[in-house]
Amino acid sequence: MLMTKQRRPAIRTLRGWAINVLNEAGAIRECEEHGWMQDRADPHARERAFDIARRDLPEDVSRQAAEAAVRDVLDSIGDTCPECLPDEEDRR
Repeated sequence: MLMTKQRRPAIRTLRGWAINVLNEAGAIRECEEHGWMQDRADPHARERAFDIARRDLPEDVSRQAAEAAVRDVLDSIGDTCPECLPDEEDRR
């Protein structure tokens, strides 16, 4: 059986590429209800994301710029969805 490697979708911005890398590594997830990105706070997934960023750079992007883009996305998102209501216990 012929096996081929699935190509990644074309990404138009460096930020979009970084989000795709973080999602592929499992470092972020999407809120099922609202669609907000959430940091999974998994150090192993973050390291996988940086490994992917170093190995599979977009064209015409330096390694430092790729790592900085991944770091910027991680710094810009939280671990909770801003639209989800906190649990009853958290409101007290």
